[in-house]
Amino acid sequence: MKINASLSASLGLAMALAGASAAVATTAQADDRPLRIGVDVPYPPYQEKLPDGSLTGFEVELVEAACERMQRQCEWVEQGWDGIIPGLLARKYDLIASAMNITEERAKQVLFSDPYYQVPSVWVGQADAEIDPEGDLSDMTIGVQQGTIQDEYVTTYHGEADIRRYSDSGGVVNDMFTGRLDLVFTAFPLAQERLFSDERFARKGELVTGPESIYGPGVGAAFRQRDRELAVEFSEAIQGLKDDGDYQALWARYFEK
Repeated sequence: MKINASLSASLGLAMALAGASAAVATTAQADDRPLRIGVDVPYPPYQEKLPDGSLTGFEVELVEAACERMQRQCEWVEQGWDGIIPGLLARKYDLIASAMNITEERAKQVLFSDPYYQVPSVWVGQADAEIDPEGDLSDMTIGVQQGTIQDEYVTTYHGEADIRRYSDSGGVVNDMFTGRLDLVFTAFPLAQERLFSDERFARKGELVTGPESIYGPGVGAAFRQRDRELAVEFSEAIQGLKDDGDYQALWARYFEK
């Protein structure tokens, strides 16, 4: 009986050690595989496709820098917006990094990282006009898209102005082109795509990303609910880029021109 018990204990220990080794090997293999990232392209300046098919943009570069800190390779997986959360849940990729605002509704389905940027709003006016958006705008005609955070911001802080509200962004842009508006307050990506390409228009004042009571917590990466460890590791990598100044340098390159 003593011999059998000793043999049984030895076999049990050997099996436990083998199992532990296998688990370590599996973890190492998992860490060696590329980190697959779901993205909806294009959404400049956050995600853009170059002629050679590769991706660039503020969020693309930021996430690739985070992957480097995590010692993981990035592999971008393009996915249309409507299916981007279902694709994550179906394990087509490991996370979503696609200018996704953190909301209570989305948080019921996915786990968010810490927020790492806000999609800024921008004031746009005639290039030769001397306008300070932080000053008195009571004699200004301002165009916004109805029901947006830009509408809420202008109503809150510049309610004395002549605020023109439009059902879609096209109406705002058209009236700016025809001279019916002194200022437009809109999302930076829209201004970059539709207005800044025309030399008659220019940015006025600083980019606006708050207050949080209007803008919300911001954009974060989305993970499956059970991948909490990966979400924490990603957030720590982003924070490390901020601590080192790399985040600020990247932001300046895209938004402080």
